[in-house]
Amino acid sequence: MAKNFAEIGFSSAAKKLQEQFGSRANYARMERQTIYEGLSKYEQHFIAQRDSFYMATVGENGFPYIQHRGGPKGFLKVLDENRLGFIDFKGNMQYISVGNMATNNKVALFLVDYPNKKRLKIYAKAEIVALKDNPELHHLLDLEDYKFRPERIMVFHIEAYDWNCPQHITPRFTIEEIEEVLQPQYQHIKKLEAEIADLKAKLGLIE
Repeated sequence: MAKNFAEIGFSSAAKKLQEQFGSRANYARMERQTIYEGLSKYEQHFIAQRDSFYMATVGENGFPYIQHRGGPKGFLKVLDENRLGFIDFKGNMQYISVGNMATNNKVALFLVDYPNKKRLKIYAKAEIVALKDNPELHHLLDLEDYKFRPERIMVFHIEAYDWNCPQHITPRFTIEEIEEVLQPQYQHIKKLEAEIADLKAKLGLIE
């Protein structure tokens, strides 16, 4: 990978502020020493577990736009150590992100694991692929048991990534995650209810 996260993220203005507030020396070492050669197995597993992510693009007018993308767990797939891909679902048809990519394909992705207070940030270059132009990739990224209308394929060529500080991430849980945790309690309650019903029957207490 040609760049690390600090090389891309630290503009000259950011570096001046780091100097001003005393963090420049530490981040200068980070720029020199932190080199990523593609996604490790750890990042790949983390990405495969996500059911949403945030994507930032920049329009022709210079304004950024942040979009929330969601789907079933694993809808954003790791194609290899340096590429991610997903099928872009038909939505409200504003096409702000796709329009921004037409003039500036540089994007920033933000993936959060709320229960475990982890977040991964990624710099990438986006590639829009028509469904008909790559049926093999379409098949690879297709989702089973999920209803959606595909419009296009988005491929992200990763330039750099880094893990963010977990501070101030409030743990949040999906209904599925809560139900999974409570499943043993549900089973225990059913067992107790069955035992109570059986005991009532033996004692002749059932109406």
